[in-house]
This record gives sequence, structure tokens and C-alpha cells, in this order.
Amino acid sequence: MRQAGRASVETSGNGATAKFFELLTHAMESLLLLDYDGTLAPFQTERDSAYPYPGVVPLLEEILRRGRSRVVIVTGRPVADLRPLLGPLPTIEIWGAHGMEHLSVDGSYRQTAIAAEIAASLSSAESWLVTAGLGDRVEVKPGGIAIHWRGLPADETERIQACAQESLAGYAKAQGLMLLEFDGGLELRVAHPNKGDAVRSILHASAASIPVAFLGDDVTDECAFQVLNSRGLSVLVRPEYRETHARVWLRPPDELIVFLQRWLGCLSA
Repeated sequence: MRQAGRASVETSGNGATAKFFELLTHAMESLLLLDYDGTLAPFQTERDSAYPYPGVVPLLEEILRRGRSRVVIVTGRPVADLRPLLGPLPTIEIWGAHGMEHLSVDGSYRQTAIAAEIAASLSSAESWLVTAGLGDRVEVKPGGIAIHWRGLPADETERIQACAQESLAGYAKAQGLMLLEFDGGLELRVAHPNKGDAVRSILHASAASIPVAFLGDDVTDECAFQVLNSRGLSVLVRPEYRETHARVWLRPPDELIVFLQRWLGCLSA
């Protein structure tokens, strides 16, 4: 994996940021693709309280108002859970549940169907977790089931993580399922679609010449970084650096805000 060099939106190890914004300044169309949790919003123990960093929503509102950028949220959250957190952005496009769901700007909604045997495996995994006494940590999503331990004491986290890893690993051996670690939990979900598939679909419907960037924080965003690296700017957004396919690293919230401000500035140029 490639390291992004100095952690700044102003300079990066390979000059990717400066080159990208130069292209954006002259572009009549552009694509801004954004993960949500950990990228636009800080992680919270109570997931329904994970609102965006201060300043993010007004910047996205103004970017959308300029009309030169298509802004898309690509998230592991279900669409229904994310919408209340983006109240001032009622018409923003969302690909939810790792690409299982698509909410268009016109309000039309589509959800990818999964095979009956995969649905049965997910239901069985949910029942096992509930029987094991972990029901209050379980989140059922389209195409997946997640177990969360963020905010718990270290010994309780270790116990739940070990229990979930052991039980869900067996289900992940089923064809079409995979086990994903994320910041504060574990998710058993369909292998496809994933965030990379969602980004690929978005790119397929867009002109090959337009500038495009994807900002994400978690290992579940890596497949999207890989899809985008031959086409646009991939940006890791997190306080500490980790190995990644992303070409640039930003620390939230300050460098994230600067990035969005520069994007808006390019639209005004």
C-alpha cells in the first residue's frame, strides 16, 4: 500500500491534491463521494447521535447549490438511519448499506435483492447472537448484520469480540458472505455489492473526464479506494495514519473542512 506522505491537504507526498484541485477549477462537472461515520462525522457510542462535524453540512449545502458537483454519500449505514443525521440536506444522494441501497436526489429508492439462502444464513446468525445474550449489541442491515462494542469497558469488548468472531466466522464460510471488521465492531454481510461496487456504478454513469474524489476512513472503504485510484483522488480521513490504498491522508475535522473549502473555492473560480 502507498503512504500519503505529509498529512496535509495543502501538500501531499505525490502532489496529488494540488493537481486534483487544479483540474477541478476548470471542470464544469465533478464528483464528490463521501463515507459518513468517521469521515464526515465523529464516531459516537450512540449511533443515532453521530452528527457531522461542525461546518460540514453548510459546506456541502453550498457545494450542491453551485450545481457543478454531484455529491454522494457512500456509507455502511442503512439509508433510513442516515437521513435523520443529514436533515439540512434533504435531497442528497445516498448509497447505503455498503451499496445495497440507493436513494436518488429525486427521492426514488432501490434495494438490491439477495439470494434466499444468504438471507437465511444472516437470519440464523442473528438468532445465534441473540441467544448468546448479545441482542442489544446487534444491528440488522440490508444484506448484513453487525455487532457493536464501541464505548464498552475493555474486558467486555474483548469478550464480545471473541464471541462474535468465533460464531460469525463459521457463517462467513458460506458462499456469498464475508466478515468485515470496522471501527468498533464486526459485520457479517454479503460480499457484493460493497462500497467499491457502488463507486464503480457511480463512475460508470459519469463521464470519464470529470474530476472525482472519494473520502473514507475505515477498512471497508479500501475497496472504493482501489476502484478509484486509476481514475481520481482517494483520501483517507482519520486522526491516525494506517496502511491504506488511499493517495492522500487528512486529519479530521480541520483538514477535512479545509478540503471542502478548497473544493468550494474551485467551484467559484
